[in-house]
Amino acid sequence: MGPLLAQSLPWLLAGGMAAVALLLLRQPLLCLGRLCLRTAASLAALAVLSPLQGVLGFGLGVNLANALVMALLGVPGFGLLLLLNWALA
Repeated sequence: MGPLLAQSLPWLLAGGMAAVALLLLRQPLLCLGRLCLRTAASLAALAVLSPLQGVLGFGLGVNLANALVMALLGVPGFGLLLLLNWALA
């Protein structure tokens, strides 16, 4: 075994293992990416609704917890957050 092969073999093995791990974790990574996009969209929706709190008669905080609930549950999650805000206020 030559010195070049001896030096590059660990890197080749690590690269191969990383490629296999990415292939095995492709679906969970796609779901995580989709959740991140939906959370960002929910944060944007909360930020747009934030200045209209007085006009609309309700207010939700612009935070990660509210955005995650909205990202996971969608419009029913928004209703749930409004209901919790009303019940706990």
